[in-house]
Order: sequence, then C-alpha cells, then structure tokens
Amino acid sequence: MMGQSKADGVTNDNGDGDELPDLTASAPEPEPAPSAAESKATAAAAEGGYHRDRLLASIALAMGLGLALALPFALRAGAEFFLPVTAALVIAIALVPLLEWLERRGVPSGLAAFFCLVFFLGIANVAIAAIVVPASNWVSLLPERLGRIRTTVRPLVDVYSSLNRSINEMANTIALHKAAHARTVTIETPNSLLSLLTTSAPFAIIQIFFAMLVIYFFLAGWTRARRHTITSRATFDSAMTLARVIQEVVDATSRYIATITTINVTLGLIVAGAVYVLGLPTPLMWGGLVALLNYVPYLGPIAAAALLGLGGLMTFADPWAAAMPPLIFVGLHLIEANIVTPMIVGRKLTISPLLILVALSFWGWVWGTVGAVLAVPLLIIIHTVLDTAGRPDIAGFLFERGTLAGRAKKDWEGRNSPVDRVGSVP
Repeated sequence: MMGQSKADGVTNDNGDGDELPDLTASAPEPEPAPSAAESKATAAAAEGGYHRDRLLASIALAMGLGLALALPFALRAGAEFFLPVTAALVIAIALVPLLEWLERRGVPSGLAAFFCLVFFLGIANVAIAAIVVPASNWVSLLPERLGRIRTTVRPLVDVYSSLNRSINEMANTIALHKAAHARTVTIETPNSLLSLLTTSAPFAIIQIFFAMLVIYFFLAGWTRARRHTITSRATFDSAMTLARVIQEVVDATSRYIATITTINVTLGLIVAGAVYVLGLPTPLMWGGLVALLNYVPYLGPIAAAALLGLGGLMTFADPWAAAMPPLIFVGLHLIEANIVTPMIVGRKLTISPLLILVALSFWGWVWGTVGAVLAVPLLIIIHTVLDTAGRPDIAGFLFERGTLAGRAKKDWEGRNSPVDRVGSVP
C-alpha cells in the first residue's frame, strides 16, 4: 500500500518507489536547562568579571588623572629641555611635506633634510633681520620720546585729571595709615640690553643648536622610521590606523602652519605699506611684528595694536595721526579674522574658541611667549590624534557604564550571559 506508515518509523513513498528523507531524524534536540549550581557559578563569574573590569578601569582613570595633573609642572620645570624639543618637532612636522616633495624627485633623505633646514633658517634670519634690529633701535629711542608721548596724550590726560586727583587723595590718605609699616624695595635692572644678551646668549645658542639638530635628524629619519613603525604592527588594522593617524597629523599641522603663515605675511605686508604711507619709520619691522604676533590668537592682535599705538605716539605729535596705525591694523585684522581666515582655512581646521583660550593660557603659563605661539599647533596635533585614533569616553565611564550608573552591573551581566553568548534556542 502506498503511503504506508509504520510504528517504528515513518517511510514516505511518492508513488515512484523513491523514499522521501526522514525529516524527523534531523530535528535538533533542545539543550538541557542549566542546573542551579551552574547558574550560581555563572553568576559568580559574572560578578567577579564585572568587579575586575571596574577595578582595572578605575586604576587606569586614576593614573591618567595623576599624569594630567603632574605633566604641566614637569613641562614647566624642564622647560630648558622640553621647549626646544617640542618647538623643533612642530617645525619638523610642518617641513615634512617639503621633505617628501624633495624625496619624490630623487633627493636622498639626508640631503633633503639639510635643504629643509636651510630653508627654515633662511626664513628665520630674514625675520630676525627685519624685526629684531629695528626694534632694538626703537627701544633705545623710547626714553628720548617720552616727552613727545606726554605732549601727544596730554588732551586725553586732562579729561581725567579731576578723577586722578580724587584717586590720588584717597591713595595718600591710605598711605598715611600704612607709612609706619612701609619699606623700600630696590630692584636692580641690567645696565643695558647688551649686558642682558651677553649673559643669556650662550645658553640660547646651545638651545637653538640643539633644536636644529633635532629638526635635521627627525627629517632625515622620517621616511625610514615611518615605514618601520607601520610595518612592525601585529595586525593590518592597527597598521592602517597608525598610518592614518600619522598622515592626518602631518597634513593638518603643515596645512595650518602654511596657511596661517601665508595669511600673516600678507597681513604684515599690507600693514607695512599702510604705515609707510602714513610716514611711520621702519615699516618692514611693523609688518613683521604684526605677522609674528598674529600667530597668537586673541592676545597677539591686541599686543600688535598696542605696539602700533606706541609707535604712533613716539612719531606723531597729533593724537589723531598717532591713532591711525593701530586703527588701520584693527580694521584689517577684523577683515582677516572674520572673512579671509574662515574662507581659506575652512571648517576642517576649525577648533572651539574655548579650547584655544584654554590652550593659550596653559602653554603660556608653562613656556611663556613661545608656548603661546606653539599653543594652536600643539592643540591641532592633539585634536587630530584623538579624532583619528579615538577619544577616551570618560563621561561614559563615569555616568553610563560606570559606578555612578545603577544599571551598569545589569548591563554588563546581560552582555556576558550564557544566552547572550550562545544565542537563543530555536
């Protein structure tokens, strides 16, 4: 009989003598439910793993906070070493595109690094010759021009003369009460600028020479060190991540420095032409000062306007004529900062003004004026590395997956439960 069923099995006949596969034989058997002992062991393992992960993460966070607190003081105390090395590395990173351009044209690495160093030294020497020498002459003329400055600003001083008298009367009244406790402090100043330079020049020359060596050897070994660093990675993903981080840091830093340098030099040349028309002596010096100080955001333009105002007061007897150089610079800077720089630099290198102010205050406190100049390039390097390699999620550690979140333990146990690892049973 066709379609016959047997008690000991099921045999299906399709009428042609062929037997159909036995579907019931391949059905998976359900996994046995874990016993109470196994469930208790799994929960204990999850508990121990959760606490172990939390302990390791807490130790890493505490060590990171300790390093962040100690690093500024270490950098400030060791400024004689860290400052030239950091400045040299930033300059070398900015020169890497020129190095690679020369190497692509068959120039050996050592010779290409030497050409890059000569190029940088040439630009630095031109800037020093255009700024430092005329600035020293202006400093020597300052005591002689104080009388002219008083005459020029006398109309402004007369406006506040009554207020000044009131303040002086109050100050004299307070001074009478504290005269018995007052004491005289004598501050010794250097006899001349030359004596100051002769005492600090040997150390400065050593630091500059050390920085030049760092730049040269960094550039000479750049290609070989980059290739070895990437090829020595254990996995292909880590090698690609490292290569992307290095390329992004070089591109962002060199692009920013090249773009800002072009903008600052152009602004300095325009200011130099404007003050030349006004009759202010040494216009190239004023243009160089504007270009150099414009590297420091916010504070640099303020210092440049103040120096231009001082130069105008030392040169012109008319207050309005003395005010023209800083007013012209302020107008040009507003155009540059709000139209030209955002249009050229673009959104890719745009950084929060709050971060820039924090970086300026931090590096200015650590290394002074040079630190303020290096603040934005260092901020770009750190920002690029964190964007490319990944940022530590401290807020997530504390509030989402951390000890301040009530569901952290349940989430950890849910992600590491046996059912979650094996999968649901069909």
